[in-house]
Amino acid sequence: MWELFTHPANIAFSTSLCLMFLFGIFEILLTIIGGGSQTLLDQFLTDSATPNAETHIDADHGLMGKALDWLYLGRVPLFVWLIIFLTAYALTGFIIQGITLQMTDMLFNVWLISFACLFLCMPVVRTVAKLVAKILPQDETMAIYSDELIGRTATIILGEARQNYPAQAKVIDHHGTTHYILVEPETEATFGQGQSVILTHKIKTVFQAVSV
Repeated sequence: MWELFTHPANIAFSTSLCLMFLFGIFEILLTIIGGGSQTLLDQFLTDSATPNAETHIDADHGLMGKALDWLYLGRVPLFVWLIIFLTAYALTGFIIQGITLQMTDMLFNVWLISFACLFLCMPVVRTVAKLVAKILPQDETMAIYSDELIGRTATIILGEARQNYPAQAKVIDHHGTTHYILVEPETEATFGQGQSVILTHKIKTVFQAVSV
């Protein structure tokens, strides 16, 4: 086992385990002095991986944002996510290399297996992060999904809304927070400024509505 751990072909996995233990020691030290690494690390998350506290509306994220969301990066503390990733990456690599060694008496090339395990471990990372997200207490948030606005009454505040020509409207969610959205009629109707409408569904970034 020690030979497998120290073999040059497994350097990436050995390093991952060492980093995991170093993170643990680092966290213990910060806890002793009254701090914590979670806030320190979470500030490095991109906007794609964190809820938008200003708009509170889920936008059409790019491919990177969808990938981060799929991995639950941003739904659990970044420090915890890194521990999960390093552990899953290292164990995936050691298991594959161990099986290969038993069957062929050889090991995969260090570059090939290191790169391949980055992808192979992701389903494990997602599964564990999803479980951890359910266990860890969540901070209360005012963020909502845009679909939660459907059925609410909005007011046209700028322009005239016609089919395929949306106008800006405002709507208040159940938290009392005001959101500014684009609205167009569901039928051939026209909505004028100041008119109240009921949101019926959403197509991409535009809400469709009917008159009150």
